[in-house]
Formats: sequence, C-alpha cells, structure tokens
Amino acid sequence: MATKELCLCGSQLTYQDCCGLYHRGEKTAPTAESLMRSRFTAYAMQNSDYLIATWDSTKCPESINFEKENAQWQRLEIVNTKKGGVKDTKGIVEFKAYFLADGEESVMNEISRFKKVAGHWLYLDGLVKSVGKINNSNNQGKNAPCSCGSGKKFKRCCGK
Repeated sequence: MATKELCLCGSQLTYQDCCGLYHRGEKTAPTAESLMRSRFTAYAMQNSDYLIATWDSTKCPESINFEKENAQWQRLEIVNTKKGGVKDTKGIVEFKAYFLADGEESVMNEISRFKKVAGHWLYLDGLVKSVGKINNSNNQGKNAPCSCGSGKKFKRCCGK
C-alpha cells in the first residue's frame, strides 16, 4: 500500500499514519476498535505476522494461509462497540467488511470479541452474522430487505 493512500480501515488517515504504525510495531492499539481496524487492514494486506501477533494465543491458529483468498477487501464499517476502551479489559466490536469477489460486491457482518492482556488488546474470536452480495440495482427501495442478508431493512443497514 502506498504511504499516501488512505488507510483501508476507514479512519480517513493515510496508512502510514494509521494502521501502518501498528503493523510496524511503533504503537499498540489503544482500544478494541483500533485493533479491529488494524487487523482488518492487515488481513486485506495479507499480513499474517501481525494477525497472529494480535490474536489471543489460546485461540490463534498456528498459521494463516492466504492461498485460497480471492476477495479484494475494500473498506470497513464499524457498526457498534461495547466497552473496549482504553480503561477496559474486554470489548466487543461489530463491523461490516466490504469486499469484491468474482467481480461482485459483497459484505460480511461480524461480531468480534477482544481482551486486554498486560496492556495489549488481543483478538479472541468472532461470530459471522451474515455474508452476502450487495444488490446495487436502482430497483431496491429503502424499505426492502437488505441484500447483505442481515435481515434488516436496507435503509437501516447498508443504505445508511
């Protein structure tokens, strides 16, 4: 990723001044949300070292294989957070990760759990709520069910 490009995590900062600081080990994520953002960017960049380093050792896989990864991760939207602040020891972050796969725009909605150990936030695990293609047709009204599969109306989900 070029240093002047905006960070994929959605912060509106450049990668160099945002997740790049965490990936290079210059800073540690101060909140569960900032760790979620940096992990999304690391996943999009296929940075398995960072993902493993920020994963709780009791839940972490031995390795991460990106060989079958065909998604191009586009952007991240934080839906909700519970705790996970600077002074907390546990946190939950719900997010939507948008991606292109086989030329189609899709979204994954997940709820992730985090814990802080010795002053460092770690990813525990996540529950995928839905994965679905985004219907970009003009025929979809705001009151129609969202095509991402969340079960919500489009206006309350991807149509924000």
